[in-house]
Amino acid sequence: MKDFWRLTGFLAAIVIGALLVNALVFRSFAVNGPSMQTTLFTGDRLIVNRLPITWSLVSQKPYLPARGQIVVFTNPNWRPGLPERYIVKRVIGLPGERVLVSDGKITVFNHQKPYGFNPDNGITGPTSPTSGNSDTVVPPDQIYVAGDHRQDGFSLDSRNGLGTVPLSDLQGPAVLRFWPITQLRLF
Repeated sequence: MKDFWRLTGFLAAIVIGALLVNALVFRSFAVNGPSMQTTLFTGDRLIVNRLPITWSLVSQKPYLPARGQIVVFTNPNWRPGLPERYIVKRVIGLPGERVLVSDGKITVFNHQKPYGFNPDNGITGPTSPTSGNSDTVVPPDQIYVAGDHRQDGFSLDSRNGLGTVPLSDLQGPAVLRFWPITQLRLF
């Protein structure tokens, strides 16, 4: 009987540990839809680093991802019974920045670069011109996001209806694509 209780306690500790790791350290998410092609595809599985989010809760300071990072966040339009509770996009604009979408390009303006710059320079991912036109100033504690497949409505993002994303909705940055195994990649 003593062995039974030891085994039960051991199994309970494993389950609780796995739940804590999933909630506070790393979490797996599935990619659904063409919005991040050619970087990510439907069926890809990602590991997202939850530690920055956990630390932001402890420190009471919001986690601010870096420009160009791929992040997962809660879909603001999600309701029970609907698919796609979480969305995967790339960070384009940070709080206080102006993001202009015009003539197939995204330009970001901030205090360091008042004449603007292309946020995709130096990033492997976006390969298509951007469709749509918008001019947005990113509010405090929010970010501007876009998919990598930016033509013809393939990506619902900050350019065309999703709006800016509150930092409190972030699940964390993607750190690894582990499926399919032949496409293993660190981000």
